[in-house]
Amino acid sequence: MSTLFVATVLTLSSFNPAIFRDQDQDLTAIRSYIANQARRERGEEYEDARKVMSGDLNRDGSPETVVLYTIEGQRGSNNYIQYLAVFAQHKGQLVPVAHTAVGGKSYRSIELNSVDKERINLDMLSYGPKDASCCPSVKGTTSYALVGTKLREHKAVPNQGRHN
Repeated sequence: MSTLFVATVLTLSSFNPAIFRDQDQDLTAIRSYIANQARRERGEEYEDARKVMSGDLNRDGSPETVVLYTIEGQRGSNNYIQYLAVFAQHKGQLVPVAHTAVGGKSYRSIELNSVDKERINLDMLSYGPKDASCCPSVKGTTSYALVGTKLREHKAVPNQGRHN
Protein backbone atom coordinates (compact mmCIF):
# COMPACT_ATOMS: atom_id res chain seq x y z
CA MET A 1 0.00 0.00 0.00
CA SER A 2 2.81 2.44 0.80
CA THR A 3 4.43 1.85 -2.64
CA LEU A 4 1.19 2.86 -4.34
CA PHE A 5 0.96 5.96 -2.15
CA VAL A 6 4.53 7.01 -3.00
CA ALA A 7 3.94 6.43 -6.72
CA THR A 8 0.76 8.51 -6.58
CA VAL A 9 2.49 11.36 -4.74
CA LEU A 10 5.39 11.33 -7.22
CA THR A 11 2.98 11.39 -10.16
CA LEU A 12 0.94 14.25 -8.71
CA SER A 13 4.03 16.24 -7.74
CA SER A 14 5.24 16.13 -11.36
CA PHE A 15 1.91 17.57 -12.54
CA ASN A 16 2.60 20.98 -14.02
CA PRO A 17 -0.49 23.13 -14.61
CA ALA A 18 1.59 25.52 -16.78
CA ILE A 19 1.79 22.82 -19.48
CA PHE A 20 -2.00 22.70 -19.73
CA ARG A 21 -2.24 26.51 -19.65
CA ASP A 22 0.23 26.75 -22.57
CA GLN A 23 -1.72 24.12 -24.54
CA ASP A 24 -4.96 26.04 -23.92
CA GLN A 25 -3.33 29.26 -25.13
CA ASP A 26 -2.07 27.51 -28.26
CA LEU A 27 -5.51 26.03 -29.01
CA THR A 28 -7.09 29.44 -28.45
CA ALA A 29 -4.65 31.03 -30.93
CA ILE A 30 -5.37 28.34 -33.53
CA ARG A 31 -9.14 28.57 -33.01
CA SER A 32 -9.05 32.38 -33.29
CA TYR A 33 -6.96 32.28 -36.49
CA ILE A 34 -9.33 29.80 -38.16
CA ALA A 35 -12.44 31.67 -36.97
CA ASN A 36 -11.14 34.92 -38.47
CA GLN A 37 -10.51 33.21 -41.80
CA ALA A 38 -13.95 31.56 -41.75
CA ARG A 39 -15.56 34.98 -41.15
CA ARG A 40 -13.67 36.48 -44.10
CA GLU A 41 -14.89 33.62 -46.32
CA ARG A 42 -18.40 33.74 -44.84
CA GLY A 43 -18.12 30.06 -43.96
CA GLU A 44 -17.66 27.85 -40.92
CA GLU A 45 -14.92 25.54 -39.78
CA TYR A 46 -15.77 21.86 -39.70
CA GLU A 47 -13.99 21.53 -36.35
CA ASP A 48 -14.22 17.71 -36.14
CA ALA A 49 -11.96 17.48 -39.20
CA ARG A 50 -9.19 19.64 -37.70
CA LYS A 51 -5.90 17.82 -37.18
CA VAL A 52 -2.87 19.21 -35.35
CA MET A 53 0.71 17.90 -35.32
CA SER A 54 4.11 19.37 -34.60
CA GLY A 55 7.65 19.03 -35.91
CA ASP A 56 10.71 21.12 -36.70
CA LEU A 57 10.13 22.39 -40.23
CA ASN A 58 12.86 25.04 -40.42
CA ARG A 59 15.79 23.41 -38.60
CA ASP A 60 15.77 25.93 -35.75
CA GLY A 61 15.52 23.25 -33.06
CA SER A 62 11.97 24.25 -32.05
CA PRO A 63 8.88 22.45 -33.28
CA GLU A 64 6.34 24.29 -35.39
CA THR A 65 2.63 23.48 -35.07
CA VAL A 66 0.96 22.21 -38.24
CA VAL A 67 -2.82 22.42 -38.59
CA LEU A 68 -5.01 20.91 -41.30
CA TYR A 69 -8.50 22.44 -41.17
CA THR A 70 -11.61 22.73 -43.31
CA ILE A 71 -13.84 25.73 -43.95
CA GLU A 72 -17.20 24.92 -45.51
CA GLY A 73 -20.42 26.57 -46.60
CA GLN A 74 -18.79 29.72 -47.99
CA ARG A 75 -21.57 32.24 -48.70
CA GLY A 76 -24.22 29.55 -48.18
CA SER A 77 -22.74 27.13 -50.72
CA ASN A 78 -22.04 23.44 -50.31
CA ASN A 79 -18.36 24.04 -51.05
CA TYR A 80 -15.48 23.25 -48.70
CA ILE A 81 -11.77 24.08 -48.77
CA GLN A 82 -9.03 22.35 -46.79
CA TYR A 83 -6.15 24.50 -45.55
CA LEU A 84 -2.74 23.76 -44.14
CA ALA A 85 -1.35 26.29 -41.65
CA VAL A 86 1.95 26.49 -39.79
CA PHE A 87 2.33 28.27 -36.46
CA ALA A 88 5.50 28.97 -34.44
CA GLN A 89 6.22 30.10 -30.91
CA HIS A 90 7.27 33.76 -30.71
CA LYS A 91 7.79 35.42 -27.34
CA GLY A 92 5.76 32.72 -25.62
CA GLN A 93 2.82 32.91 -28.00
CA LEU A 94 1.77 30.83 -30.98
CA VAL A 95 1.74 32.97 -34.14
CA PRO A 96 0.84 32.09 -37.75
CA VAL A 97 3.77 31.69 -40.15
CA ALA A 98 2.20 30.37 -43.37
CA HIS A 99 -0.99 28.87 -44.76
CA THR A 100 -2.27 27.60 -48.09
CA ALA A 101 -5.27 25.81 -49.58
CA VAL A 102 -4.41 22.13 -50.10
CA GLY A 103 -7.71 20.44 -50.90
CA GLY A 104 -11.42 20.88 -51.35
CA LYS A 105 -14.53 19.95 -53.24
CA SER A 106 -13.81 18.98 -56.86
CA TYR A 107 -10.05 19.35 -56.21
CA ARG A 108 -8.79 16.64 -53.81
CA SER A 109 -9.27 15.36 -50.29
CA ILE A 110 -6.32 15.63 -47.89
CA GLU A 111 -5.41 13.85 -44.64
CA LEU A 112 -2.49 14.96 -42.45
CA ASN A 113 -0.23 11.94 -42.04
CA SER A 114 2.98 13.10 -40.28
CA VAL A 115 5.50 15.87 -39.80
CA ASP A 116 9.13 14.80 -40.05
CA LYS A 117 12.43 15.63 -41.75
CA GLU A 118 11.25 19.21 -42.42
CA ARG A 119 8.24 17.88 -44.36
CA ILE A 120 4.50 17.85 -43.81
CA ASN A 121 3.36 14.52 -45.22
CA LEU A 122 -0.19 14.17 -46.51
CA ASP A 123 -2.31 11.35 -47.88
CA MET A 124 -4.67 12.42 -50.64
CA LEU A 125 -7.54 11.25 -52.75
CA SER A 126 -7.68 12.86 -56.19
CA TYR A 127 -10.44 12.64 -58.78
CA GLY A 128 -10.47 9.98 -61.44
CA PRO A 129 -12.20 10.64 -64.77
CA LYS A 130 -15.51 9.08 -63.63
CA ASP A 131 -15.56 10.27 -59.99
CA ALA A 132 -18.48 12.37 -58.76
CA SER A 133 -17.58 15.65 -57.03
CA CYS A 134 -18.34 14.03 -53.67
CA CYS A 135 -16.06 11.09 -54.03
CA PRO A 136 -12.44 11.25 -55.17
CA SER A 137 -10.96 7.76 -55.50
CA VAL A 138 -7.36 7.99 -56.73
CA LYS A 139 -5.01 7.45 -53.78
CA GLY A 140 -1.76 9.33 -53.55
CA THR A 141 0.61 11.23 -51.33
CA THR A 142 2.11 14.68 -51.29
CA SER A 143 4.24 16.74 -48.96
CA TYR A 144 4.84 20.40 -48.18
CA ALA A 145 7.95 22.18 -46.94
CA LEU A 146 8.08 25.50 -45.11
CA VAL A 147 10.21 27.87 -47.17
CA GLY A 148 10.45 31.18 -45.33
CA THR A 149 6.81 32.20 -44.90
CA LYS A 150 5.47 30.03 -47.74
CA LEU A 151 4.40 26.40 -47.96
CA ARG A 152 5.80 24.73 -51.06
CA GLU A 153 4.35 21.45 -52.34
CA HIS A 154 6.56 18.51 -53.33
CA LYS A 155 4.33 15.94 -54.98
CA ALA A 156 5.30 12.31 -54.57
CA VAL A 157 2.49 11.16 -56.87
CA PRO A 158 1.22 13.44 -59.68
CA ASN A 159 -2.34 14.68 -59.13
CA GLN A 160 -4.42 13.17 -61.93
CA GLY A 161 -7.62 14.88 -60.83
CA ARG A 162 -9.49 17.87 -62.03
CA HIS A 163 -9.20 21.32 -60.53
CA ASN A 164 -12.21 23.67 -60.51
